[in-house]
Amino acid sequence: MELTDLTIIQTHQGLIKKEFSVLDLIKVYLERIDRLDKKIGAFLSINQDLALSQAKKIDKLIIKKKEIPVLAGIPLAIKDNILVEGLKCTAGSKVLENYFAPYDATVIKKLKRQGAVILGKTNLDEFAMGSSTENSAFFPTKNPLDLKRVPGGSSGGSAAAVAANFCSYALGSDTGGSIRQPASFCGIVGLKPTYGAVSRYGLIAFASSLDQIGPITKTVEDAKIVFDAIKGKDELDSTSVQLSEKRKAKSEKINLKKIKIGIPKEYFIKGMDPEVEKIIKKAIKKYEDMGAKIEEVSLPHTEYALPCYYIIASSEVSANLAKYDGIKYGLSEAKSEKRRAKNLLDVYLRSREEGFGAEVKRRIMLGTYALSAGYYEDYYLRAQKVRNLVKNDFEKAFKIVDFILTPTCPTLPFKLGEKTIDPLTMYLSDIFTNPVNLAGLPAISLPGGKVKDLSVGLQIIGQPFQENKILEVAQIFKNYGKTD
Repeated sequence: MELTDLTIIQTHQGLIKKEFSVLDLIKVYLERIDRLDKKIGAFLSINQDLALSQAKKIDKLIIKKKEIPVLAGIPLAIKDNILVEGLKCTAGSKVLENYFAPYDATVIKKLKRQGAVILGKTNLDEFAMGSSTENSAFFPTKNPLDLKRVPGGSSGGSAAAVAANFCSYALGSDTGGSIRQPASFCGIVGLKPTYGAVSRYGLIAFASSLDQIGPITKTVEDAKIVFDAIKGKDELDSTSVQLSEKRKAKSEKINLKKIKIGIPKEYFIKGMDPEVEKIIKKAIKKYEDMGAKIEEVSLPHTEYALPCYYIIASSEVSANLAKYDGIKYGLSEAKSEKRRAKNLLDVYLRSREEGFGAEVKRRIMLGTYALSAGYYEDYYLRAQKVRNLVKNDFEKAFKIVDFILTPTCPTLPFKLGEKTIDPLTMYLSDIFTNPVNLAGLPAISLPGGKVKDLSVGLQIIGQPFQENKILEVAQIFKNYGKTD
C-alpha cells in the first residue's frame, strides 16, 4: 500500500511507530500533487515551504517521544474560501485573486493546535456558487474517477484532492450540498454538520444562514476524527453551539434492530437515474437485512425546497457580496489605465463587472430583485415561510423515525460542460441536499455503490446535533452493507 492510500488512523499509527517520518510523508504527497494535479486541477495554490517546515516540527516531537494528537503531521487541503493566515484566499474569484488572509479561521486554529499540516488551498465554484466546480474564475476541476466528468461542487477541489490521494482529508463548506454532492460524485465521505456545530468564523460568507464548514474524508471513521477536532462553541461566531455534557453522553452504540429508518417518498422522483435508484434501494435493503425497520415517510414540501433555497441563498448573497465594491475589498478598477473611472459609481460598476463571473452576477441580480421594495413580501418573506414548512416536515418525520435515508444526488457525475448552458438543470443536482441546509440538520454522504467506475452517494440525515449517531449508522453500512 502506498503512503498516500492510508487513512488518518493508519497514517497516525505509522508515524508513532516510526515506520516513516512526517517529512517523508509530506514529500510523497507533494510529489504526487506535482506529478498528477495538472490533469485534475484540484489545487489553486500549494503551501510547500510551510508544509515542510510544519512537518519537521512534528518529527522533532516524535523523536523526543512526545505524545502527539491523532491529526499531528497528517496532510490536509483547505477549500479556498476558508482563511489561513498568510496564504492566498481567492474564493475562486478574480475579485479576491490577490488577497492574502490576515488571520486564521477558527477551524484552522483548531487544526493547527492539533499539528495538522496544510498542503494547499483547493479550487471551488466562485464564492461557492455552483454544483460542478466549473464556475471557478481560474480553471475547472476534473473528477479523478473519470477526467471527462465534473467532481461536483462547490467543494469540488477538496473532494478531488481527497479522491486523488493528494491529501489525507480536506475541509469544504456546504451551503446547499457543496460537501455532500462532490463527495458523492468522487466516491468519498462528506459530512455537513448541524448549523452551529462548527464555527463559521473565517469562512468567506456565501449565504450566512445556510453555510457550514465540514470534513471531506476517505472513510467515515476519518470524518468523525476531523469533526471532533473542529466542532464546538466559538466566541467569534454567535451562531456556534457547545454541545451539552448530557447530549455528549448520549453517543452510545446504536443497535440497528431498535431503530427506524425513514425513506421519504418524495425523494424517488421522475427523472432520477435508474442506476442510482437501483443502488440506493439495494442499500436500503441492506439496512433492513441488518435489522433496521424501514418505514416510508412523507416530506410534502420537498418540491418547494429548491426554489425556496435559491430565493433565500441569492438574497443573502446580494447582501454579503455588496462589500466587494472596488473600494473596501478586493479588485478595484479605480486606477485602471484602460478604462479610467469618471466617478465613484463607475468604480463600483466596473469593479463588480470585471471581478464577478456570470453565476455570481446571476444570483446577485436574483437576490437584489427578491429583496427590493414591493417584492420582499412576495419572494423573500414567502420563501422564509416555506423554509419553516420544510423544517416542520423533518420534525414530524423524526417523531416517527430515527434517521432518514436518501440518494445524495439524482444522477451520476455529469460531463464537463454538459450543464453549464442551462443553470436550472445544474441547480437540480442539489435537489436532495439543500432541504437539509434549510432545516439546519446534519447529514452525511458516503459511497453507496458503483455504476462501472462511477460512485453513487448515500445520504443519511439525522436530528440536530446527532452527528455521532449518523456517523455510526454510516460506519455500520461500511462494515456490513457493501453493495458493489
